[in-house]
Amino acid sequence: MRASDTQTGGPFGVAASTGEPGTEPGVVVLDDPETVHEERLAPLWKVICHDDPITTMDFVVEMLTKVFRLPLARAMELMLRVHTQKAAVIGLWPESVARKKVNRAHAMARADQFPLTLSIEKDD
Repeated sequence: MRASDTQTGGPFGVAASTGEPGTEPGVVVLDDPETVHEERLAPLWKVICHDDPITTMDFVVEMLTKVFRLPLARAMELMLRVHTQKAAVIGLWPESVARKKVNRAHAMARADQFPLTLSIEKDD
């Protein structure tokens, strides 16, 4: 840094001081805490897969990899969780995405004559 930079605001034209009381030279206040707006994201919804005695484990794994794009190892882990615990959360998505994925999974299951059921509920 050149000596003149400290007087002119530095090589990028940034003021060396904001001129506000209580700020140190070289500190630039970017946002006033009173004016920062909180951005809210769309709420997420849980997609839950439910166990049934007819849908095969292989089909559930295939559906999880194709519709939900899960890696094979994760799909197998979730399939076993559904089987042993009777239901499992597959993932969290905005409501419209969750509904589309559930509809695609149901269509895939019905095409293969499986009664697989998935549901969605708002995440806490």
